[in-house]
Amino acid sequence: MYTFANQTPAPVYLFCPGKAPRAKMATFEPLLAERAIDTIIDTIVDPATKDFCFASFYADETAVGNIVMDAQTLPFLAEKRVVLVRNAEKYNSEAGAGAMLNYLASPNESTVLLLFANKIDKRTKFYKAAAKTGEIVECSALNESETMQWIKSEVAQRGKTIDMDAGRAMLDRCGTHLSDVDNALNLVVNYLGDDSSNIDAESVVASCADVAEEEVWALTDAIAVSQPGVALKALQNLVDLGKHPDELIGTVNWLLKSAYAVAIAEGQPNISRFVAQKVEPLTRKLGVVKLRAAFALCTETQFMMRNTGVDSELALELLVVKLAAPIARRKSA
Repeated sequence: MYTFANQTPAPVYLFCPGKAPRAKMATFEPLLAERAIDTIIDTIVDPATKDFCFASFYADETAVGNIVMDAQTLPFLAEKRVVLVRNAEKYNSEAGAGAMLNYLASPNESTVLLLFANKIDKRTKFYKAAAKTGEIVECSALNESETMQWIKSEVAQRGKTIDMDAGRAMLDRCGTHLSDVDNALNLVVNYLGDDSSNIDAESVVASCADVAEEEVWALTDAIAVSQPGVALKALQNLVDLGKHPDELIGTVNWLLKSAYAVAIAEGQPNISRFVAQKVEPLTRKLGVVKLRAAFALCTETQFMMRNTGVDSELALELLVVKLAAPIARRKSA
């Protein structure tokens, strides 16, 4: 797991799959990359100047020339500018990389370029240029033992402890995909509140049942088939079961992330087969572009719930209605 400890940041960081010891092929754990990226951004970028000194792009949505132009822009009111480029696997092909190759040969010293690639080919000019100029951060998937250690670390940061049986129950329920594990941790911590400092197996089973309970999948299905009324009923059923708004927004976010994992996957996505099958209708409805818009809507709702006086249940209802709204179809000519 990557720890950003450099006093002087590299001009380029490439976050990509890596081959773990004894592994037959490269694997990728996106959450490790996301955490490392957040650390770098928080370290370099002052929140007061973030609007001027930070930019985020998707390589498959923005012309590479425009991204390079932004990376060449000098920072305003700061020493460094950070540019994040997701889906940078597009640059694996020389045609897709285009002007990025020239930039990597001579990067702007006042810019830190963060490249997030879900797939990588180490034989490409793109990979070799990034390795020569900057730093390669391989984010391999964790095995069960490593995931257990990750769980213990995350639990400690939340001010709690977890026993071995509880950790095993969490792995049995979630597997080793850290986004699923992180969602389960949030659920169990919210479930316990201040009542207990230790997470036991019983608490894991009781709180993490949300992930597989019929009401969650009823909510998912209703959104997928554009039935706002049914979706609102499923949401109310979850509220009646005692689910806290923070748990519910976390669950909705998890559903969207799972659907997105299916949308961008070639072959089996990096989630369990059971979950992939459950969210596939949601993936078909929204697609990659609309799922990204849904992420933004979910983030906005979460911000409202935490930082304004809005009624949390009402905010959740509005979110669900918007997600379940029918997708407008273009009329044929």
